Amino acid sequence: MITGGPTVVAIGNFDGVHLGHREVLAAARATRPGAPLVAVTFWPHPMVVLRPDAAPELLCDLAERIDLLRHAGADEVRVVEFTRRVADWSPQEFVEHVLAPLHPATVVVGENFRFGRSALGTVDTLRELGAGTFEVVVLPLVSDVAALSSTRVRHSLAAGDVEAAAGVLGRPFRYTGIVVMGDQRGRTLGYPTANLTVPEGHACPADGVYAGWLTCLENADAEPMPAAISVGTNPTFDGVERRVETYVLDRTDLELYGCRIGVDFIARLRGQVKFDSLDDLIVQMDADVAAAREVLGATPPQN
Repeated sequence: MITGGPTVVAIGNFDGVHLGHREVLAAARATRPGAPLVAVTFWPHPMVVLRPDAAPELLCDLAERIDLLRHAGADEVRVVEFTRRVADWSPQEFVEHVLAPLHPATVVVGENFRFGRSALGTVDTLRELGAGTFEVVVLPLVSDVAALSSTRVRHSLAAGDVEAAAGVLGRPFRYTGIVVMGDQRGRTLGYPTANLTVPEGHACPADGVYAGWLTCLENADAEPMPAAISVGTNPTFDGVERRVETYVLDRTDLELYGCRIGVDFIARLRGQVKFDSLDDLIVQMDADVAAAREVLGATPPQN
């Protein structure tokens, strides 16, 4: 906990905490290696408040973002609850309410940083307001901004290209949630699944079948388990609710209802298909499991 400073403060949305965000944190740390590094982020995304019709799908929830920021080097994460009132703050009020309590010696922002009512505050405004109190370090945007951006991750996920998304994130894309009761068809077919809903506003890979890993987040020591993952609405059964349904290879004994899990997407195996019969579906599920096993290098159990 920050007790008196001086600190280094890095400001951003940090959605997904991708490689570009980690570069920002590393650059901030380098400005004053001995000072506590504080990441300031906003929740919900400002666009949810200002232009909800144009708000981007989020790559992770708040708890995961905080955890990722800490793993990326932040000593502390401060979350600004973004409301209409916050949106109406003047640049000076933003500095007084958000930055001053953190006792910054250095504030690190991107060159396109804007703040305060109607985004009137610029990096020059921040320098003026911080004069004599903190310095402002402005990080230039890379020439190809889309190369390391949350937008590129979203586009890759929408195309089902989870490998491209992982290249920007620096890790596999993880979808998290609480396991809910599904239709329980998988259990009768020999492939019980842990089901997560896909609420509006949360990014998820395109409908299809993937190879990946499931981790029970309730247990800090839990090991990832190899899995075949289906994303979609179950068109064979005329489903309407979009879900992430994960079958852990060779496991029919797992009881995960009500547990928070993380599903890591490694590779896309195929698109979503509506099958004419249960027999055709089961044949394809057998093939999907075999393909997932090969991608993940998972060894089948010995009889």
